[in-house]
Amino acid sequence: MAHADLGEMLDLDADVLHEFHREMVTWVGSLTPDRPRIVDLGAGTGAGALALARHLPHAEVVAVDVSADMLQQLRHRAHATGAVDRIRTVQADLDQTWPRLGPADLVWASGSLHHLADPARSLTQAFAILRPGGAVLITEFDSFPRFLPDPAGTALEERCHTALADLRAEAGLHMSEDWGAHLREAGFTVEAERRFDIALRAPLPDAAGRYAQVCLQRMRHGLEGCLRANDLAALDALAAGAPSRDDLIVRTTRTVWVARRPETGCPGEHAAPARTS
Repeated sequence: MAHADLGEMLDLDADVLHEFHREMVTWVGSLTPDRPRIVDLGAGTGAGALALARHLPHAEVVAVDVSADMLQQLRHRAHATGAVDRIRTVQADLDQTWPRLGPADLVWASGSLHHLADPARSLTQAFAILRPGGAVLITEFDSFPRFLPDPAGTALEERCHTALADLRAEAGLHMSEDWGAHLREAGFTVEAERRFDIALRAPLPDAAGRYAQVCLQRMRHGLEGCLRANDLAALDALAAGAPSRDDLIVRTTRTVWVARRPETGCPGEHAAPARTS
């Protein structure tokens, strides 16, 4: 699916799950100094970068993404919201040697690390750009959200998610990783790990129907040959009708890790993390 479709899905995610995203941005405010320098890894069209700049009016945000088109959209939005002087965009492939991004007070990685070929290497680079005492906040998910409330729909979604999990494993995507362990291996001290089980029911935000449609369409992408023809046809029909439905339920799980670069010391010298729920 094209970057434009991915960008729309990310924007809709921020809109529909606004309470979750607001909590994450508020959390960042408790982790950083008054005038933080934040690096957003895999910034996309800027939902996270703009929210951070809006909530933290004295922050400088460096938004990093491989897509020039998404970064152009981000810059346009930054101009429109008056945040352009505090958001800098950097086009970079995070699987390669990083350009100069630091020093940073916080690294924000929302749903981006599982795409990387070597996330452990990337976390080592994140450690290097952070100031001593700086923090990293990682958000990851296991799968696309689920939307269908009826037994036939939930069974179809389950078949789709099972097929996609197999495809992701074959492609080497780093889903369901123990990011806490990776963070400790990179030298961080893990301060918190929280799982958010989200279930939104009617009345849903206005964008929920379109969000369901885009997610179902993106889930459909790549499933040719993995599901029976009648399942694919049913998925197409459900996606087409999603915006007009009033019975959708938005169900998703997000897990968040917060860790810090110690004030002193080297990777591998840190104690086991404290876990919160």
